[in-house]
Amino acid sequence: MDFRTIFSAIGALTAALGASMLLPALADFVYGNEDWLVFLTSALITTIFGGGLWAASTGGTSELSLRQAFLMTTLIWVVLTTFGALPIYLSNLRLTFTDAMFEAMSGITTTGATVITTLDTAPPGILLWRGLLQWFGGLGVVVMAIAVLPMLRVGGMQMFRAEAFETPDKILPQAAQIASAMTVIYVLLTFACAVCYWVAGMPAFDAVAHALSTVATGGFSTRDASLAAFPQPAVHYVSTVFMILGALPFVLYLGVLQGSVVQLVRDSQVRLFLALVGAATVLVALVQIAGNHHEGETAFRQALFSVVSVITGSGFGIADYGAWGPLSMAIFFVIMFIGGCTGSTSCGIKIFRFQVLARDLYQHVRQIVFPSMIYVKRYNGRPLPDNVSTSVQSFVFVYFASFLILAVLLSLSGMAPLEAISGSATALANVGPGLGEIGPAGNFAGLNDTSKWLLTIGMLVGRLEVLVVLVLFTPRFWRA
Repeated sequence: MDFRTIFSAIGALTAALGASMLLPALADFVYGNEDWLVFLTSALITTIFGGGLWAASTGGTSELSLRQAFLMTTLIWVVLTTFGALPIYLSNLRLTFTDAMFEAMSGITTTGATVITTLDTAPPGILLWRGLLQWFGGLGVVVMAIAVLPMLRVGGMQMFRAEAFETPDKILPQAAQIASAMTVIYVLLTFACAVCYWVAGMPAFDAVAHALSTVATGGFSTRDASLAAFPQPAVHYVSTVFMILGALPFVLYLGVLQGSVVQLVRDSQVRLFLALVGAATVLVALVQIAGNHHEGETAFRQALFSVVSVITGSGFGIADYGAWGPLSMAIFFVIMFIGGCTGSTSCGIKIFRFQVLARDLYQHVRQIVFPSMIYVKRYNGRPLPDNVSTSVQSFVFVYFASFLILAVLLSLSGMAPLEAISGSATALANVGPGLGEIGPAGNFAGLNDTSKWLLTIGMLVGRLEVLVVLVLFTPRFWRA
C-alpha cells in the first residue's frame, strides 16, 4: 500500500484545519480574551504539521485503491479530531485530554454531545471553534457520501454511485465538480441560516455560531440551555427549517438551483422522511396535551422542534422531552436510529435503508403467497440489485450488533442502564443528547473517562457508517 497518497491528503486537510483556527483566534482577540494566543499557537502547530506531512508525501500516485480509501477515510477523521482537540485542551476551560477529545470528536462527527458545563461564560473563540468543527464535519460527511462511500460499497451506498457521478440530467459529470457544488450549496445554506437567526432575534455572534451547527445538523450551542435560552418562537422555527434542509440529499439541490424542483419532490427518501417527521410530531404533541405538559402552539412547536432535532441527529433542545412520559421517550428512542436522507449532513441508519428492507420483506412475502410470480424490486423507479439488499441487511445487522456491544460496555464502565442504552444509541446515531442524566436537560460531563472514551469511539464508528472502521480490523485487509 502506497501511504504517500494517504498522508498527502491528510496533510493538506490538517493544514487547512490549522488555518481555520485563525478565525476563533481573531474572535478572541476582538473580544479581548487571552485565549487568542492558544488558538494562534494551535494554528501554527497544526499548519506546520499538516504542511510538512503534505510536502513529505508528494510523489505518490494520484489514484486511490479501495484499501487506501478505507484507511484514509478513518485516518482523516482521527487525525483532524486530535488536532481539533488541541485548542480546547489548551484553553482556559481547563478540560482534561479525554474531555477535549470527546468534545472534538462530538464536534467533527456532528454529534453535539458536550462535556462543557459553562457555555454561557465560555470564551467566544471556543464557542466559534466548536461550531466550525461541526461545520467542517458536516461538509465532510456530504462529500464522503457522494465521493467515497459509493466507491466503498458500504451499506448499499453503491446504488447512489450513478446518481452522485452521473446524475440523470448530467448536471455535473465530474466528482470534483460535484464536491465543489456541494460546498457552494453548503455555504449558501449556512449564510441564509445565520441571517434568518439574526432577523428572528438572535444576537449576531450566536446567529453565526448556531448556523454553523444547524446546517451541519450538529447541535453545539453557545448556551448551556441550548436554544431554550432564546425564547423567541421564530428562532425555533428557523432552526427547524434549516435542520430539515440539512437532512435532505444535497445532490438534489443541484437540480433546484437549475430551476427543477421536481427531483426533490419526487425523491422517495424525501417524501418518507417528511411523512415520518409529521407523524411523530402529531404523536408527541398529543402526548404533551394528554399529559397536561403543554398545549396549543407551544405543544406543536416543542414537538416539531424536538422530533426534527432528534431524527436529523442535530441534538438541539428547547424542552426536556424525557419529562413527557414513557411513550414520548420510546418515540424519540426509535426515531434516533432512523436518521435523515442519504447524501445529507444527518446521521443514523438513513431512510433509504429502511425502504430497501421494506421492499425485501415485501418481495419475500409475495414469493411465499405467489411462488410463480416474478417481482422486480425498485427504488426511485430503478431496479434494486440483490447486492444492494445484501449490503443493507449486513449493515443493519452490524449496526445493531455494535449498538448492543457498546451498550454493554458502557454499562460495565459504570453507567446506569437507561443512560448506557441511550448513550450507545446517541453515540452511534450521532444525535447528541440521550435519556436520563445525559438527556437534553443534562450533559456528559459527569461520566468517567472510560465511558467517555467508549462514547468517543462510538461516535467515530457511527459517523463512518460502522463498516468503514470494522473492515480495518480484518486480517485480510492488511495482507498484500
